[in-house]
Amino acid sequence: MIKKIKVGILFGGKSAEHEISLLSAKNVIAALDPNKYEVVLVGIDKNGEWHLRDAYKFLIHADNPKLIHLDTPIENVALIPQENRESLVRLSGRGPAESLDIVFPILHGTYGEDGTVQGLLKMANIAFVGAGVLGSAIGMDKDVMKRLLRDASIPTAKFFSFTHANKEEIFFKDLEEKLGVPFFVKPANLGSSVGISKVKEESQFKKAIDDAFMYDRKIVIEEFIAGREIECSVLGNEHPVVSLPGEVIPLHEFYSYEAKYLDDQGALFNIPADLDKEMIEKLQDLAKKAYQVLCCEGMARVDFFVTQEGKIYVNEINTIPGFTNISMYPKLWEVSGLPYKDLIDKLIALAMDRHAKESALKTHVTT
Repeated sequence: MIKKIKVGILFGGKSAEHEISLLSAKNVIAALDPNKYEVVLVGIDKNGEWHLRDAYKFLIHADNPKLIHLDTPIENVALIPQENRESLVRLSGRGPAESLDIVFPILHGTYGEDGTVQGLLKMANIAFVGAGVLGSAIGMDKDVMKRLLRDASIPTAKFFSFTHANKEEIFFKDLEEKLGVPFFVKPANLGSSVGISKVKEESQFKKAIDDAFMYDRKIVIEEFIAGREIECSVLGNEHPVVSLPGEVIPLHEFYSYEAKYLDDQGALFNIPADLDKEMIEKLQDLAKKAYQVLCCEGMARVDFFVTQEGKIYVNEINTIPGFTNISMYPKLWEVSGLPYKDLIDKLIALAMDRHAKESALKTHVTT
């Protein structure tokens, strides 16, 4: 009998994207083959506490993105580094400890997608799905991400970043002159379009700045690019592969949090996108280049704007993309020939392969 791989599913979290993580986790858990995997659910509440969850009853209002929340926990747990246990990590609570072979973090936004949890898992010497510490941190910080893209000659929208310390030095007229209107105001470290405003006139400016600073102490203000919203899914470590592109057609002012997750009619999707072969290849090449420049591993979704003239801009990269029933990342792989269950298998295999290679490296000098 083949030993099952024990997978810890880490979901929820303190981020503003907590509910989206719950929706994503529900789908990933359902896709895990029970003949291959033994699942341990660790739901993180909005206070940041880790709890073991009942696999058969861990969500309330699971089908309603507006009301979904975690059910009553079984017990508190903690992740404890065990240097001499190779890939095994203990989850210690009031009950018996658990050992895990791998963790699948399905945590969107801060305290999960930004390198914090990845660092904890790396210190605990356990394999985990997705980008490492550096790639996760870069992918979350829009300012750093865009500077690296720009330095690699990958086209991205013009932007300026500001910290809370220089908030009083942000002037609408200066930005209007340099970026034109409309422009976008965004928290530097957040996802799912939370805290983002599209500013068309000066009367909207102060509120947009205040809203963005509610979520981060650094914000990014970038030019508006009029174009089609195209996305590609990327999969792999040293040799990443790229899916066919898909197109998002927002029916709101822009592809907002509400349009993505709360309104079933918030956007239309063309999967795959209606593009000629030459444009598809350009997008795939650029997605791979951005993925590697930004130090990604495991998985990511690369988002583009394609103008009417055919110019391509990289908008951003998401290192833990959504896995909800309408999320582009798995849907793009399905249309590219990789079904959902096989995608999950591949992500776990990539994580375990990377961990094995990293574990073979020397961590101290021998004499």
